Amino acid sequence: MTTGAPTAPPTARPRRSRLRRYLPLGIAAWLVLEIWLLTQVAGAAGGLTVFLLLVAGFVAGSVVIKRAGRRAFQNLNEALQRGGSPARGGGNGLMMLGGLLLMIPGLISDAAGLLLLLPPVQKAVSRFTERALDRSLRTAAPGTLGDAFQQARIHRPDGKVVQGEVIREDAGREPGEQWPPLTR
Repeated sequence: MTTGAPTAPPTARPRRSRLRRYLPLGIAAWLVLEIWLLTQVAGAAGGLTVFLLLVAGFVAGSVVIKRAGRRAFQNLNEALQRGGSPARGGGNGLMMLGGLLLMIPGLISDAAGLLLLLPPVQKAVSRFTERALDRSLRTAAPGTLGDAFQQARIHRPDGKVVQGEVIREDAGREPGEQWPPLTR
């Protein structure tokens, strides 16, 4: 015996997005390409050279991530001391992504990480992602994650949707008073 609200009858399975369909295939192809390229370089230059390249990429990536994290923390501290909000982005996120790609073993990921460290590439990537995110949030269908940013909804057990907003009234309470009052 179950309790609670009745569940809706199962409907047809929703169609998977292109990203969810092709992302695993893309990752598998990328891994195969990375391994193939590492074996080609190892055959031409030797295994020790490939090992040293991978270690150098890992060290360089960790230095880049540490430096970008320090810069982001410093920007945050300066903004808080000024009393304002921190500068938007500042390229630290893309620098950290570039450092992460350098740390991942492989020559293709190292090349992509090095490209992300270049300021013109960072600007182009940030403009592209900002436009794409703005476009996807504007065209968000009801009930999707993008729609969650636009309005809050309360779902009742009978399936009806009640739209509304939360109003918090703190007036009339003394500082430190807990609401609802807790009794022992």
